[in-house]
Amino acid sequence: MSETGIDILLVEDDLRLADLTAQYFRQNGLSVAVESRGDLAITRFMAEQPRVVLLDLMLPGTDGLTICRELREIYDGPILIFTARDSDIDQVIGLEAGADDYVSKPVDPMVLLARTRALLRRVETEQHRHPDVGDMVLGGLRISEASQQVWLDGAKVTLTTHEFELLRLLARHAGKVLRREDIFRHLRGIEYDGLDRSIDGRISKLRRKLQDSAEAPTRIKTVWGKGYLLVPDAWGEAP
Repeated sequence: MSETGIDILLVEDDLRLADLTAQYFRQNGLSVAVESRGDLAITRFMAEQPRVVLLDLMLPGTDGLTICRELREIYDGPILIFTARDSDIDQVIGLEAGADDYVSKPVDPMVLLARTRALLRRVETEQHRHPDVGDMVLGGLRISEASQQVWLDGAKVTLTTHEFELLRLLARHAGKVLRREDIFRHLRGIEYDGLDRSIDGRISKLRRKLQDSAEAPTRIKTVWGKGYLLVPDAWGEAP
């Protein structure tokens, strides 16, 4: 994003909640713009050029899932969604739409700030990553750690920040089974509670983007009772 952009675009129609959240962020040194209507969110996004988008799902004009999908066409930075209910299906749907993270309402402001700062740190890390970092190449799969970009058989694959982090983690351990607990700890920075299915949702979407079979995957395999395995020799020949 542009260096002149703000830190956060908060898309939330509860004006009191939005105002309190924005004030709390500003008190903690972050720049924030607030948009209350879903049908104006994309226009506001283009005007503000935020580094992170915080997005409610229930919005007037256009719902948050639609906005999330539209943003993914023009924006590869972090999107955090608010879900009204703490249920697996809400989380999976949001992640399937392209979100990087989620929080359930009501949310503690300190927790939201911590999650947002974690996303901002990821943006900063990628922006300042040393340009000489080498690419990971597995046949036709090329992963650039310097630019956070991925190509499959020479064609660019658009991934969210968390999808890229997940693929990079799997690729670094290609040929080795990674436990769901370890993946969760690496991506979320907290211990796995045994119930959260967000990693499964990200694996599913990553498979589709990497042209892997959902029913019988050959590139990112599920090892039942253990975890996930990226198969190092399942990516064809380098273009």
